Amino acid sequence: MAMWPYHPDLLARPVPRYTSYPTAAEFGDHVGHADMAAALGTVGTDEILSLYLHIPYCRAICWYCGCNTGAANRTARLDAYLTRLHREIDLVAARLEGRGRIGRIAFGGGSPNAIPPAAFAALVAHLRAAFASDSAILSLEIDPRGFDVDWASVIADTGVARVSLGVQTFDPALQAAIGRVQPGEDIIRAVTLLRAVGVGSINFDLMYGLPGQDEATLAATLDEAIALAPERLAVFGYAHVPHLIPRQRRIDARALPDPAARFVQAALAHDRLTQAGYRAVGFDHFAQAHDPLARAAANGTLHRNFQGFTDDPADIVIGLGASAISAFPDRLLQNAKSAGAWHQAIGAGRFATTRGIHRSPLDQRRGQAIAALLCHGVANLDGLPERGAIRGRLHRFEQVGLVAWDGARLRLAADALPYARSIAAAFDAWRNEEDMRFSHAV
Repeated sequence: MAMWPYHPDLLARPVPRYTSYPTAAEFGDHVGHADMAAALGTVGTDEILSLYLHIPYCRAICWYCGCNTGAANRTARLDAYLTRLHREIDLVAARLEGRGRIGRIAFGGGSPNAIPPAAFAALVAHLRAAFASDSAILSLEIDPRGFDVDWASVIADTGVARVSLGVQTFDPALQAAIGRVQPGEDIIRAVTLLRAVGVGSINFDLMYGLPGQDEATLAATLDEAIALAPERLAVFGYAHVPHLIPRQRRIDARALPDPAARFVQAALAHDRLTQAGYRAVGFDHFAQAHDPLARAAANGTLHRNFQGFTDDPADIVIGLGASAISAFPDRLLQNAKSAGAWHQAIGAGRFATTRGIHRSPLDQRRGQAIAALLCHGVANLDGLPERGAIRGRLHRFEQVGLVAWDGARLRLAADALPYARSIAAAFDAWRNEEDMRFSHAV
């Protein structure tokens, strides 16, 4: 295995994933309905937008999960949520007044297939009617457990093109250790059903750094995943932060791999997947060469948003549902995390925005530099007033050859991939060394 250089001191500081800048950790409660209304009012007639719908329910709650989700154990609760989500669609559509063109519609969670297939079809039909979205690409996250022929049929009927499966690991002992028991047969059945209805882009989410995981168990999971030939894989390091996510207290922290072992596992995943023909996209995604994500990485059009690395070019993403985040060039706006507060706002005919941040031109410039570094491995820092300070913060990385400067341009070395988030943190005016709200970069 070709090993990346290991510099533990350069990875010791917890850093954000930078799916936005500023990150959600900087959101305040000084925004509300008027901020969302104003942002939607600035959308241009033919501006390309994306929609994200959050379904915060799962049939079972996994111990590792940091998502805003709850148990889908009461039909009345789901029905009420869906009724209100339809109302929120109408509120957004009324404010847009026909402006904007929807390029992508993504359903995430939670597990969107925790709702009945017919309810999903009704949401898609409503979105198609409410927005200019006839050619929008539909993507959907699913839990393979409970995925059946009825769900496959509705995916075919609604034209879903991309599906992401929460796999995490194929190893039964590791599944038990993280509270996600999921027989491999469930995953194989889901993939078979999806292929049968013509889904041409399947993604697997996998994890390393799990309690009790070692190189052999990770390699076995990678081999099983490769055999099923998903077009994409996202391989995330498990972030153990029980002080922020109480359900993680059920995971045995004593069994977690140490930082050096995690680093080896990340390198193993990279090598195994690239040797199998996948292209590395950013620092944790992989895609087959023909997949749009790999093509975006190759032609320099890769982007990063709250869903990770993406080929979606839209600068505006409108989030619908409890806790969903909307992104506009000059502001980030999050709906109430509490389903009750979200219900109350939407029921009163108001947007449910409760947290967020307005992005100054300098915030936007810093965010562009961070995204460019993570997506393309090179960033132009011209125009950032703190460029000298950034170079100082990156001196240790420069000393060991992980970065190089060409005037105001910073370039990552070929073996700097695992350090990308740590390097990007040097651009972040909000960070400090003592901030423990984030996970480690590897």
